Amino acid sequence: MSEQQKHDLMGILSQGGLDLSADVPTLRAAFNELMARVPVAGDVDQKPTTIGGVNAIDVTIRGLETAGTILYFHGGVYVIGTAVATVPLVSDLARRTRAKVVTVDYRLAPEYPFPAAVDDALAVYKGLLAQGVDARQIALAGESAGGGLAVATLLALRDTGLPLPSSALLMSPYADLTLSGETIVERAAIDPILTPVGLRLRVPDYVGGADASDPEISPIFADLSGLPPLLIQVGSNEILLSDAIRLAGRAARADVPVTLDVTPGVPHVFQGFAGLLDEGSAALDRAATFLRTQFAANQPS
Repeated sequence: MSEQQKHDLMGILSQGGLDLSADVPTLRAAFNELMARVPVAGDVDQKPTTIGGVNAIDVTIRGLETAGTILYFHGGVYVIGTAVATVPLVSDLARRTRAKVVTVDYRLAPEYPFPAAVDDALAVYKGLLAQGVDARQIALAGESAGGGLAVATLLALRDTGLPLPSSALLMSPYADLTLSGETIVERAAIDPILTPVGLRLRVPDYVGGADASDPEISPIFADLSGLPPLLIQVGSNEILLSDAIRLAGRAARADVPVTLDVTPGVPHVFQGFAGLLDEGSAALDRAATFLRTQFAANQPS
């Protein structure tokens, strides 16, 4: 990150982040207004669809022949976020990977607490299989809460005996809703996006009457054995750094092929700033290489 890039990024972030202590309608309105300012390239095609009874958007790059499908879950502490808001980021990923992205509008808390998001993710995955999409040509991906949801979905697929996807890309995964990670406190002074107080306020919305340490809520407590290859990307300035580190550790101990990719000095979901940060663009390049490699290794015979 050059000094100019750092200056520009801090200028954007200093304009005011999301106040997670606000009431839910205010929080969602502020998020939607913020994300509506992010430009989308003119060759990005967005097709609203419904798969397995769940709304989603097919994102492709016009004129680009696609191979493979990325099933994508947005972030937003399970309370905010939309499929359309992910289009700038997932279109960058689609372009680099040369794949179609299906980005999902799963149900949000507090109206729909756990396990609604997992149920919706499973429904979309099953819907893709019903359409004839080969599981080996599907990859799961997500950022923040969407990263945690991707792992929860893998666990549910494994435990129900459904065919697993080729791989999963997890960007700054929110994988511990007990908030027991050391960097929740250690990185609080340098994380410009998330705060411990904000996360604590929103945890009950999603957890509801369940236990926050349930592995499908907080996958860092799960047995990850049998999962497909994982790429976990995170920035060193995040309060969720320890979520990524511990998740990678559990995967390694379960003999899951895992790559932990830590980029120094960058904020939460820094890949979303790929047009501004060299590190964001480079991370998406590495993610695309990982996903393409897994698709190629799992080509039907």
